[in-house]
Amino acid sequence: MSTAELLADGGAAAATEEFFRSPEFLRAEGATHTLRIEAEAGAIAAPLVVREIPEGGGLRDAISPYGYPGFDSPPGISLDPEAIDFGSTGLVTAFIRHRLGSPSALAGASERNVVQIADPELERKSRASDRQQIRRNEREGYRVEIVPGLEAGEAERAGFLQAYTQTMERTGAAERYFYGADYFDALLSSPRTALYLVRAPDGAVAAGSLVVESDGMLHYYLSGTATPHLRDSPMKSLVSRLVDAGEEQGKPVNFGGGIAPGDALEEFKRGFANRQEAWRTSEIVCDPVAYSELSAGREAAGFFPAYRAE
Repeated sequence: MSTAELLADGGAAAATEEFFRSPEFLRAEGATHTLRIEAEAGAIAAPLVVREIPEGGGLRDAISPYGYPGFDSPPGISLDPEAIDFGSTGLVTAFIRHRLGSPSALAGASERNVVQIADPELERKSRASDRQQIRRNEREGYRVEIVPGLEAGEAERAGFLQAYTQTMERTGAAERYFYGADYFDALLSSPRTALYLVRAPDGAVAAGSLVVESDGMLHYYLSGTATPHLRDSPMKSLVSRLVDAGEEQGKPVNFGGGIAPGDALEEFKRGFANRQEAWRTSEIVCDPVAYSELSAGREAAGFFPAYRAE
């Protein structure tokens, strides 16, 4: 049986050049530890955020940083979680978000969501109505600019943050998704980031997206539209330019999914995507006895871990 160990290193043992495991991203996300598993086929390592469990008497659990960090692992490795001893980690549970574009390093991962992909190896997809809106925006003076993260100035960052924050306010997003300037400054210190900005005719930022490169893909990571420009749908111009970039670089573009399957956000992304891909997670119970006690009487409705369900 393989043994898992928990390293209190801020995720350093799992860090790579890929954005979702980069030192810049792990610092911004507050990664505290690395989950390292040694097996015959090789070692795998994943960054984690370890947390105290509310009313858990000092017990702890862990979750991956946001996005698609997964494991730093050899190609083709697939370990059976049932054959791994997680007892020495001292955790009750661990929730692992896997990478896109390659099989999960842990076998039996759950299909958590479906993400929309624009794949340059397939025929490009777009709706006539979207193309018309993009042409209209061009005639009215909207333009898209791409600024490498390391070159993004204060005004560009502030314009993006305002558009992003207004979008979170309009959608009633959870507090988790309201990021401050320090968070974005940390991410933009990675050379694998860029701000895609749509300038309105007056030069203001009408829409923006933080686009990141990780594991062979471009990711439409965090995005938003300024409220005064909603009617003109400037995000359509931005997404079309991002698909261009994917074709130019020969990389698939991951748009992510919706807030809920089939919602308006997912439908918007479907207009530019030409394939879908399953995004998977692993729900690991490291201490079955503690998990059972903490979850007793909870109606989790599929939420993991059950004791954190509202």
